[in-house]
Amino acid sequence: MKLRQLGTNGPTVSALGLGCMGMSDLYGNADRKESIATIHEALEGGVTTFDTGDFYGVGHNELLLREALQGTKRDNAFIAVKFGVMRAPGGGWIGVDGRPQAVKNFLAYTLQRLGVDYIDLYQPARVDPNVPIEETVGAIADMVKAGYVRHIGLSEAGVETIRRAHAVHPISALQIEYSLFSRGVEAEILPALRELGISLSAYGVLSRGLLSGTWTKDRTLGAYDFRNHAPRFAGENLDRNLTLVDALREIAHEKDATVAQIAIAWVLSRGADIMPLIGARKRTHLQDALGALKLELTAADLQRIESIVPAEAVAGERYATDQMKMLDSER
Repeated sequence: MKLRQLGTNGPTVSALGLGCMGMSDLYGNADRKESIATIHEALEGGVTTFDTGDFYGVGHNELLLREALQGTKRDNAFIAVKFGVMRAPGGGWIGVDGRPQAVKNFLAYTLQRLGVDYIDLYQPARVDPNVPIEETVGAIADMVKAGYVRHIGLSEAGVETIRRAHAVHPISALQIEYSLFSRGVEAEILPALRELGISLSAYGVLSRGLLSGTWTKDRTLGAYDFRNHAPRFAGENLDRNLTLVDALREIAHEKDATVAQIAIAWVLSRGADIMPLIGARKRTHLQDALGALKLELTAADLQRIESIVPAEAVAGERYATDQMKMLDSER
């Protein structure tokens, strides 16, 4: 496993992290035993970062991760937790809450569900437009002083918010979508992160399966699959996006790799301060992703990849309109 440093003065973590959300939520049913086996195999493969959220499956994901990590030395798992998104008993989405008292309340429940004494990286999943980011980050900073949190992160935050948060307490990482299909971060956010010494934790590196190389336009999704409402999976958008994937397939064949490995290796190539999160729910998907670490892309390869998949060629926004409005990073 290759290693990368989190932030300017942060710990060393695995170059690839495991995003656990799909094991509990948003992509349809998952096999619990296979999910736990995948986490175990990730540990054996040298993965140290495990990304979860207290709202993934309304606490289910944290409990699942606790079960999977039992017997593992605490220092061997770098646990990143997102908080602040609220859910109703039926699973509906009912807003975000970044108030200081809510931050500390969310953290108390997370520590209990995970069965740990501290969280390695704690980050609001969305910026609460009704609460100054200084207050939200200040509350997490209190928890750092108390020993319950080691490092502070942000998620889907824009440049102004990042700077304001960083002025309150050093921010170690920003989690944001970044892939061949989602490159908006490159214009302003990534340069600002590098100026401030903040790492980028990249989710959606396979564009929720589009860049897996196995997606087909006739694939049937379950009723509760988030992708039913994702613009890139709809109608002509899907057709256009799969045409881009087919073009990548030729390069993958030449490199004796999978399309997914090409997509992951491209993100890895963007800088040592970028750590992709792999949303694998099965061991086979995990092993495919880990194979990207062995893939060497030359400057010519990278130029060809970017010419085949120019950012402006991707069809559809990364979220539906109402969800895009919730992203501070898109304002």
